[in-house]
Amino acid sequence: MAYKKEDRVHLIDLPKVKDPRGNLTVIESGIHVPFKVMRNYWIYDVPSGMWRDGHAFKEQCEFIVALSGSFDVVVNDGTAEHTYHLARPQVGLYIPNMTWRHIDNFSTNSVAMVLSSTCYDPEDYIEDFEDFKALKDGKAE
Repeated sequence: MAYKKEDRVHLIDLPKVKDPRGNLTVIESGIHVPFKVMRNYWIYDVPSGMWRDGHAFKEQCEFIVALSGSFDVVVNDGTAEHTYHLARPQVGLYIPNMTWRHIDNFSTNSVAMVLSSTCYDPEDYIEDFEDFKALKDGKAE
């Protein structure tokens, strides 16, 4: 089965408008990210050596950008794991639904901005990796 780009994790370059007074980058819903943005949140002040626990979403897709500093996003599709190092505010990482992810290796003063395709729904979260793998394998309800 051939996958569309929106079906897999991938980096997306965002427009960067260079200006001697300071650069500007823009994200437009449905243009730079392959979904309508319904929620936006950011992660900051993560203590040294800490990470954000892993989870996946049944429906929600995400787009993660390092607005400041750097961090690693570790993704797993149920069969393979890959690490993406985000360190530039003009590059974001698209994560489709049913992809396990956790974030770690935060640099000092880093800020991770996350754009979501859905509003917050605690029922959409998969917080146990074994449950996630069972869902991916079609062995769970």
